[in-house]
Amino acid sequence: MVDGSERHELIEDERSWVTGHLQTGTEMMVYQLRAERLTVQVIMESMQVALIRSDDRIVRVLDIFEFKEVRKWETFKDFQRFNEKLQQDNKTCFTIFYGSEFILKSLSLKADSVEDAEKWLTGLELLRQETLTAHTPEIIESWLRKQMYSVDQSKKNSITLKELKSLLPQMNFTVPGGHFLEDRFVEVEAKDYCLDIQQFHKFYNFLIFENQKMVSVQFIYFLINTDSPESSIVPLYDFQNFLLYRQKEAWAKNLNRVQELMTIFIDDTMRKTNDPTLTVGEFLSFLFSKENSIWDEKFSEICPLDMNNPLSHYWINSSHNTYLTGDQLRSESSTEAYVRCLRLGCRCIELDCWNGPEEPVIYHGRTMTSKIKFKDVVKAINDHAFITSEYPVVLSIEEHCDIKQQKMMAQMLRDVFQDKLLTEPLEPEADDLPSPNQLKGKIIIKVGKKQIRKAKENRVVEKEGELCIWDPIDKRFYRHDCVISDNKLYYSEEKLEEDSPELHLSEPWFHGPLAEGRITAEKLLRDFCKGRDEKDGTFLVRESETFIRIYNISLWTSERIQHYRIFCSSENGQWYFYLTSKQRFPSMCALIKYYTRNLIKYDRFNLRLNGFLPRLNFVPYHQIGWFYSNLSQAEAEDYLLRIPRDGAFLVRQREEVDGDVEHYLIYKYNSKYVLADAYEFGSLEDLVSCFRDELFYGKTKLRYPVTPQLVERFCMVREERIDKRNKLATEPKRDTIIVTISKLPLVVTLLNRENLKLIEFTCEIVEQVDQWYQVLLNIIQNEQSLGKAVLNLTFHSIYYSILHFYDLSENYNYKEVRSVPDNMVPKEGNETAVEKSDIILEYNRKALTRVYPCSGRVDSSNFDPCPSWKLGCQMVALNFQTADKFMQLNNALFSLNGGTGYVLKPEWMRDPTKKKPAKQTIRIRVMAARHLPNPDHIVSPFVQVELWPYTGAQVDNCSFKTTLFKDNGLNPVWLGQMNPPKCFKVDEPDLAFLRFVVFEEDTFSDAKFLAQATFPIRGIRQGYRSVLLKNRFSENLEVSSLLVHAEQVEVRDLVFCFFLINVH
Repeated sequence: MVDGSERHELIEDERSWVTGHLQTGTEMMVYQLRAERLTVQVIMESMQVALIRSDDRIVRVLDIFEFKEVRKWETFKDFQRFNEKLQQDNKTCFTIFYGSEFILKSLSLKADSVEDAEKWLTGLELLRQETLTAHTPEIIESWLRKQMYSVDQSKKNSITLKELKSLLPQMNFTVPGGHFLEDRFVEVEAKDYCLDIQQFHKFYNFLIFENQKMVSVQFIYFLINTDSPESSIVPLYDFQNFLLYRQKEAWAKNLNRVQELMTIFIDDTMRKTNDPTLTVGEFLSFLFSKENSIWDEKFSEICPLDMNNPLSHYWINSSHNTYLTGDQLRSESSTEAYVRCLRLGCRCIELDCWNGPEEPVIYHGRTMTSKIKFKDVVKAINDHAFITSEYPVVLSIEEHCDIKQQKMMAQMLRDVFQDKLLTEPLEPEADDLPSPNQLKGKIIIKVGKKQIRKAKENRVVEKEGELCIWDPIDKRFYRHDCVISDNKLYYSEEKLEEDSPELHLSEPWFHGPLAEGRITAEKLLRDFCKGRDEKDGTFLVRESETFIRIYNISLWTSERIQHYRIFCSSENGQWYFYLTSKQRFPSMCALIKYYTRNLIKYDRFNLRLNGFLPRLNFVPYHQIGWFYSNLSQAEAEDYLLRIPRDGAFLVRQREEVDGDVEHYLIYKYNSKYVLADAYEFGSLEDLVSCFRDELFYGKTKLRYPVTPQLVERFCMVREERIDKRNKLATEPKRDTIIVTISKLPLVVTLLNRENLKLIEFTCEIVEQVDQWYQVLLNIIQNEQSLGKAVLNLTFHSIYYSILHFYDLSENYNYKEVRSVPDNMVPKEGNETAVEKSDIILEYNRKALTRVYPCSGRVDSSNFDPCPSWKLGCQMVALNFQTADKFMQLNNALFSLNGGTGYVLKPEWMRDPTKKKPAKQTIRIRVMAARHLPNPDHIVSPFVQVELWPYTGAQVDNCSFKTTLFKDNGLNPVWLGQMNPPKCFKVDEPDLAFLRFVVFEEDTFSDAKFLAQATFPIRGIRQGYRSVLLKNRFSENLEVSSLLVHAEQVEVRDLVFCFFLINVH
């Protein structure tokens, strides 16, 4: 990357020399769809880069305004598609990244010499920076030239009347009838109905001012007390008074600075004197300019002193599924998505890691999203982590790899990041997390507790691999990843076989073998569907009485009942279910799920499964073993404590609860079972089924239904253990663990003397059992105390270990990160949420929380981050690739503090003794707009203004709309009684946003998005201000802006506020 910090500042002569070279043009190899030799030339007047063929035909033009990065080839591989030998001379290659969306376009170039490449790298970065700092009149001049060049077919730097008629609709202006254009040509003294650039600029000034005369009248009257804006001028001292008293600009006391500002907007150099004056048109141009922005740029500056607080005191710009470019099912994964997020100021990025064929890969597991190499992602992060911000980057790793590939990951992280990687705590005995200043340039790893990790590089792993551990409740072996290290056995969660071919046995639509098969199935379906609107697609699945592992779907249609055979076969130990051999599934459940979403195309039949007939012996919840209609809290806790397993559960009738065992309230509302105001289920079976697969409250899955039979069985086991305890008490205590090996099958049994907990394991390969046994035996023989070998599942990290959900009754320390889905964050509106909010806010003063989109957001949609920010949650992770309102709020918040990705939370969030700031009222009026986006037609715009988040009031009190302005997106105006000002009550100024959204009304009277601008309330400037508009992705639109009036008053002045409304 070439930027100002890497290259010395160019003096004016050097700048002229470099830009002159770019203006002359250079022949290069250009890599687009094909490699082609073209002349690359900069057009300085319009700030564009043109690609020109040998016949002087322009192939392509790029706006430097849209350039985001000019990158050396070492970090980009597009060239390899065209020429394998390029790596030898890669210093002559570079790539331009440009665009206004999340995924950028690219143009790869190869110069003939290193010197040429360096000139272009330097020059393009210089021009890119100049476009960002250019004054508004310069931007308008460049924009006008682009418009002219877009239709100037004769290439004479002029525009004809015919060309102008085709251009004005592109500029969002409807040409009036009659001789409007001809008359304007006469006024600007055009010859032969042709305008040069100066005449075109005059024509533009007339056009933009004509419709907005009525806006200027209001200003001219209180500036110079006249009603004739066309002939009026704004003197120096009147302009100074306007800045001081209307705009509240304290710096305007300095007359020299006022003169400098006026000079920027004066077209005529003869008037650029020590006593400058502005025409009314120039004054209006100032009002719409970025120099008069509603946003106070001091809030966009970095405050180094504010970066000395613990990390828990900051909101941290965070991304979810950083690797994705779209939805979570089919979109592309890309290393460029990481680059884009980091350069947008993101400081917490997510890596979803899975086993690859030879090395770890990143993608959205078990979906059709594409895969990228973990190694490539780490390299991209290393190259771009600290370009935009020098403050620490957190890698939130979702780990799904085996031990072998985890080792590869660890080695890659060390090799690539080197000293950037934080491997030891800065201050091990500190009471708080370190500050962003202390962690400058550091990369921090955050991984879930469930993963097996080593705390230090010198930790010795004595044995690792996969063991099958006996589950006494399910009475079966489960596979686990295991490691013996530091005389401890670490093991992961059980590795469940998700696509077991027997899963359908517990499904309500599976009826097993039916007596008289087809006849009984048809009778059941007719009786069930009769009186139920005879819904096509109702089905049941039955087992063949004649053939083993052959099943049938019996399907109701309005004409007749169809029967289709489900075949089942095994290949290489894997079972498959299918209707036709072209579409096979690993389980019958997967097959049924597929055909509920897709048509069965079989035997000239097209219909999807739509509802099922439950089997006759399907047990309702009041008969299920885990449901108790008359069980007290004490009895329930006694039952659960007898089952020594995480995930043991039962459901009982409500009773007020407290104590050590966790109880969660389920209530019935409108025939739905509601859990924590966040989940709704049609039945208790659905609830239990859901949390068998998903983490319940982010903690554990519902694994073991506590039935009376299970309780009785464990009572017997408990008595046996008591007998063993008495027996062991009389024996000499020699070893930490007693190990016994049975003959057939070969099983190792471990007994911990402290809790008498038995662990039995084996391996699928017999020889491996003996290897594990020998390692354990050696440890036991070498240990002298009981406490050395303990079965445990631990995770060691430097600062961050991940826990799920808020169970804050337990002790916690600042090294923890709570990971919470957005639907589990307490919302305003109920008493429980208020209680939890205080607890969470207190927790977040010391430790960290990451909130992420819940699993249902497969379209990569975002949630409202404001409730989480209000609770002090630091890492509220959003999908950066999704351009929606909530991502725009995120961009607005992190525009503070220089875009570093760290924003200091308000003092009252950091210190419970501090009070919230006083409430405010802000008064907003939308007056006019200029240069609104043109989506291939002239728009009819209106503006909606919102206060976000809604503060408990009605939506109407937090938003308003202007009227529709027909067929003009160039210079619409909203004045008069139909567009009055609006007062917004701001309860929490530290966390409130003001949004301006421009819509157009289409032919069906629907609102379609055009542009937006979102600002934190704290940085809003008062007075008559320009709102610089952005697109959906919060990228600046080159010349689009609104003119608004903003005024902030104390809440106690609300009556006076309405008085002002009436006056104006």
